[in-house]
Amino acid sequence: MKNAFFRGHGLGNDYLVVDPRDLTFKLIPKRITSICDRNWGVGSDGILALVSSKRADFGLRIFNPDGSEAEKSGNGLRIFARYLHATGKTKKTRFTVETKGGMVSIELHLDRHGDASAATVEMGIATFSPEALPCSLNVPELVQQSIEAAGRSLTFTGVSVGNPHCVVFKPVGASWSREELLSLGPVLENHNLFPKRTNVQLAVPTGPKEIFILIWERGAGETQASGSSSCAAASAAVRLGLVKSPVTVKMPGGKLNIDVAPDFTLTMKGPVTEVARGTFSPSFIRELK
Repeated sequence: MKNAFFRGHGLGNDYLVVDPRDLTFKLIPKRITSICDRNWGVGSDGILALVSSKRADFGLRIFNPDGSEAEKSGNGLRIFARYLHATGKTKKTRFTVETKGGMVSIELHLDRHGDASAATVEMGIATFSPEALPCSLNVPELVQQSIEAAGRSLTFTGVSVGNPHCVVFKPVGASWSREELLSLGPVLENHNLFPKRTNVQLAVPTGPKEIFILIWERGAGETQASGSSSCAAASAAVRLGLVKSPVTVKMPGGKLNIDVAPDFTLTMKGPVTEVARGTFSPSFIRELK
């Protein structure tokens, strides 16, 4: 079907999935921003585009609502996997997907209706080196480094899980407010320590194997949930000795289960929901063009 889209969400983090071969227009930043606008477009936290891959069963490009491109998205990968199965692109429940942030393996979990209502994703290895993030600090690892933001002195842990993350912890018993996220998120995202910008998690341990996070996504802003943010925060918490694996990561949108192996290989499991399928109207496409 021409100009078709698939809409899904992972714990409230929603994406549109498209096959660019079926679109009569090209996905350029200005059009992506228009489509993702929640008042003037369809509305979305981003767009997932099916592409070919020579290394994996499928290829995926991930676009933020500001038109920039992301390397990896945990929720996006689960939504993309459900799209592939639901639309008949594959009948397999195990397959590989190549992203700009690396190769991942996905296993779908079918419910009694035959829907892929959950997925397990092998998210790769977390690394704390400045080169991987990247970060301009000249240190061996980005574990508990100082940073100034919005008039506050903070300590962050920098993690790459195929895309960059800045994790800031408060101690057990403390909490983060949404106002703090809205204040610190954009400043940290665009801090000069991170030349390619970064995702931000404000985190606090809430149990021996549990943390809570608020999320500010690079190019998207505040989000209800994030798979890659959960992986980054969980790996940082384990690295700092704050929790033990497997880690339950709680967010405003719900929770994900993250297994952090001794070598920091990450496995994420969580739900995924299909919301709608539709087509962009001819008049909307004319406006895009």
